[in-house]
Amino acid sequence: MEYVLMIIGCVLVNNIILAQFLGICPFLGVSGKVSTSLGMGAAVTFVMALATLVTSLIQVYILNPFGLQFLQTIVFILIIASLVQIVEIILKKISPALYQALGIFLPLITTNCAILGIAIAVTQKPGFSILDSTIYAIATAIGFLVAIVIFAGLREQLELVKVPKAMQGVPIALITAGILAMAFMGFANLV
Repeated sequence: MEYVLMIIGCVLVNNIILAQFLGICPFLGVSGKVSTSLGMGAAVTFVMALATLVTSLIQVYILNPFGLQFLQTIVFILIIASLVQIVEIILKKISPALYQALGIFLPLITTNCAILGIAIAVTQKPGFSILDSTIYAIATAIGFLVAIVIFAGLREQLELVKVPKAMQGVPIALITAGILAMAFMGFANLV
């Protein structure tokens, strides 16, 4: 039951984008089409889960025992950058269309503050095991995926309606994101 509440909390209540405001760059940049946002969400999910697992292991078995906690941020950034390169190579081989659609945003996962933020946050949660950290990261990444796909669907619908010229593009996208964040606030008392 504890994991179910953690997952609901990460996906709906404390959504990484809509409540914690981490990962806004890909949220606004890649959310033009649902297909692209699904690919970005899947890539972020994979990288976030793997990065959190690896960084948690390094924190517990290398940084903490040797008193090297001050190297945490730089070590985590290097690990995330390496994992993103692996994902980029895999996507290039498996799905060239998705690789082209993601374009510059795939390398930007390296500096996605959501991935680094979760990797650091799980190390600061008292009593979190490696399994807890990984489940938390996967649930948070699913929350990222849900938010970016819903937002992409809304943006696709906005292309079909008549929006005043001054509001087209980024202004209406930011207003829509704000309304979506308020909608997710309705889940606040769920857990």
